Amino acid sequence: MACSMSLKLACVLVLCLAVAAPQAQGAITCGQVVSYLAPCIVYVRNNGASSGVPATCCNGIKSLNRAARSTPDRQSACNCIKGMAAGIPGINYGLTNKLPGMCGVNIPFKISPSTDCKSVK
Repeated sequence: MACSMSLKLACVLVLCLAVAAPQAQGAITCGQVVSYLAPCIVYVRNNGASSGVPATCCNGIKSLNRAARSTPDRQSACNCIKGMAAGIPGINYGLTNKLPGMCGVNIPFKISPSTDCKSVK
C-alpha cells in the first residue's frame, strides 16, 4: 500500500511540474520547489502530524526561502507552489499557510488557488 501511495505522490508531483513549469520565469525551477517542499506534503494532507512539523519539511522551506531572493524567483516559486498545491488532493490550505511561520520563515504571499503570483515582490 505504501508503494501505491508513493507512486500516486510521484505522479502528482510530475503533473505539477508539467503544469507549473511554463509559468516559471525566475532562476528557481519547479523541480527545485517540489524537491524542497515534498517532505511537507504528508503533513498538510493529514492536517498536521501529532509529532509536529517534520524537520525535513522546515529545512526545505528554509532552503527555498534562501534560494528565492529576487522578485522573479519569488514569483516563480509562488507559481510552482500554487500549481503543486492544486494537484494535492485533501490539502489543508490553512495548515499549509501556517507552515512557513512554524518553521521560522515569513513568505510574502498566501498559498491559495486564487493567489496572484504576479503581485509578489
